[in-house]
Amino acid sequence: MLRKIIKSGCLIICILFLAGSAFAGEMLISGKTMGTTYNIKVVADHVQNPALLENKINKRLDEINQSMSIFIKDSEISKFNALSNIEDKFYASDDFFRVMTIAKSLYKLTDGAWDGTVMPLVNLWGFGKKGGKRIIPKKEEINRLLPDTGFCHIEISKNRYFVKKKACITVDLASVAKGYAVDQIADLIKKKGINNFLVEIGGEVYAAGLRNDGKKWKIGINSPQKDSSFDQVYKVVELHDRALATSGDYRIFFEIDGKRYSHILNPKTGYPVSNSVVSVSIIADTCMFADGLATAVVVMGATKGLELINSLNGVECLMVIQEKDGNFIDLYSKGYSNYES
Repeated sequence: MLRKIIKSGCLIICILFLAGSAFAGEMLISGKTMGTTYNIKVVADHVQNPALLENKINKRLDEINQSMSIFIKDSEISKFNALSNIEDKFYASDDFFRVMTIAKSLYKLTDGAWDGTVMPLVNLWGFGKKGGKRIIPKKEEINRLLPDTGFCHIEISKNRYFVKKKACITVDLASVAKGYAVDQIADLIKKKGINNFLVEIGGEVYAAGLRNDGKKWKIGINSPQKDSSFDQVYKVVELHDRALATSGDYRIFFEIDGKRYSHILNPKTGYPVSNSVVSVSIIADTCMFADGLATAVVVMGATKGLELINSLNGVECLMVIQEKDGNFIDLYSKGYSNYES
């Protein structure tokens, strides 16, 4: 079921709850992590030892970052990427094992549209951690690197270790790691007996319980065309014990001869996606799943993407398509209207 509405905007999550000061019975915690910022609102008449809660949150975020940041030389993921022997067993921490296991399921579910092994191609296009000039690579260069990718070349054992089937395989979990961190912080807060809160990391969100006024959390989706501000609201959704994540091509890209080349690559071709999908927002039970699925649906395109979302229980989607005249069309999954504010 699709409902189409012409709009002129794109998507990125804009957290409306940060627009003002905290009310009585609320606590705000914010900081920096994973190359971005995080913001947490806790609704409770009394939080026992707020400083301790904040310290535990920061410690947990540091642990996840140390496991999955490709920018930290001795991180767990960096050590895995440096592994050069296909016979070696790489024993993983709980965090790394969980994320890699879910990542493998995303890879299978999306028929390879989500693939965390495309880092060599991302670097080739100038979007990777090495930076470099963003130019269109030669087709021969892309074809040379394509065989060095594919999550299928990583074996995940139930005995908590990984084995590379190709020594050249490397992993970048940036498209799911923030979502995983959101889920982990949400679990940490719940274990403290707090049921009403909101966690946001780099625009990925989990909303638990209700706001201070007893209503559902309102999350703004902003309309970030390349010249728009980050606080310009495009859509508002209401969430209760749900996660929301967005992916799109409207912030990180370059243009040559009027054509846009996005940082989101199609793993099967090695080229930036070019299917008119400019943004996808996913609502799901967990933020990591929503995070990875949003990226995959951008790659899959409107027809296959919405077909997949409509086949999944408890998952909804808002997709924005850009037409040739510059206008935007919103495509909704069959149950998305239940979350509209």
